[in-house]
Amino acid sequence: MENKEKTRYSDSELKEFKDIISEKIRVAKEELTSLTQSLSSPNSNGTDDTAGTFKTLEDGSATLEKEQINQLAARQKKFIEGLEAALVRIENKTYGICRVTGKLIPKERLRAVPHATLSMEAKLNQRN
Repeated sequence: MENKEKTRYSDSELKEFKDIISEKIRVAKEELTSLTQSLSSPNSNGTDDTAGTFKTLEDGSATLEKEQINQLAARQKKFIEGLEAALVRIENKTYGICRVTGKLIPKERLRAVPHATLSMEAKLNQRN
């Protein structure tokens, strides 16, 4: 038997990653829906009867909170897009191949960061 280095993951390995990614997409979409709903629902803290000063502070706080939720939602959308792109790479059988080195990204890294397109070697070299 040849001692040839693997150049791609097997179909069964790709299916395992597809299942992991599909579940992560499902959870991420639920979280995004929750974030979106919290943005669209009015702040119902019942502060209408408090003094004007507190209302101003409350408005500032609500604005900051909405900005933070918007940032979280944007980050979540980007995460989902990355996961969906990973599914495309699974279909193309190019999933798990570092786009810089061309080597297989270790399974441990892909399980932790399933949308990764760089090996740690390439990622670390990118910073230099």
